[in-house]
Amino acid sequence: MIRLFLFLLLLPALWQHATKPLPLFDGRSFQGWEGDTATTWRIVDGALVGGSLTTTVPHNNFLCTRKSYDDFQLTLQVKLEGTGFVNGGIQFRSKRAQNPAYEMIGYQADMGDKFWGCLYDESRRDKVLAGPDSTAQRRLVKTNDWNDYRLRCEGRHIQIWINGQQTVDYTEPDQNIPQTGIIGLQIHGGGKALASFRNLMLEEL
Repeated sequence: MIRLFLFLLLLPALWQHATKPLPLFDGRSFQGWEGDTATTWRIVDGALVGGSLTTTVPHNNFLCTRKSYDDFQLTLQVKLEGTGFVNGGIQFRSKRAQNPAYEMIGYQADMGDKFWGCLYDESRRDKVLAGPDSTAQRRLVKTNDWNDYRLRCEGRHIQIWINGQQTVDYTEPDQNIPQTGIIGLQIHGGGKALASFRNLMLEEL
């Protein structure tokens, strides 16, 4: 009886502590974000859109959250379109680089031919850490259309899903790799391309 009483007494505190997914983007403004919103990034029909279909994107460009996150689950919809090298991604547990200042350092949930659903280490180890093969990618991804992306980070455990199918189940072996940082949306340089992101919902774990 005493245990039950104590449990009931603690319930309000437990409910208050529980988290729920919250919008990372309000669909109409850049509140909570920073980046090149003058020439590279814009808001179109409730989506964050970076790049251009008429001129070549000169270099990688990132729109970043002002807040840092460590353990979280992020769900969103992403779309890539264009010609040339068409690529983008979702940086997380990352930071802005100093030289060049337009780059980022950290994990990336990758997007693009041969990279869809991969975990890439941007400007650090510069390699794919885990991901599906190209055959699996072609089967999973809807070309020039919206795709569901889910990213979950708990401690050193990182998981990625595309359209409901898991593509990455990775545990970071290097104890020196930071497990906190900002989130960034990438349009890769080198192509006439657009990267679009919408319905961003984040749950802190």
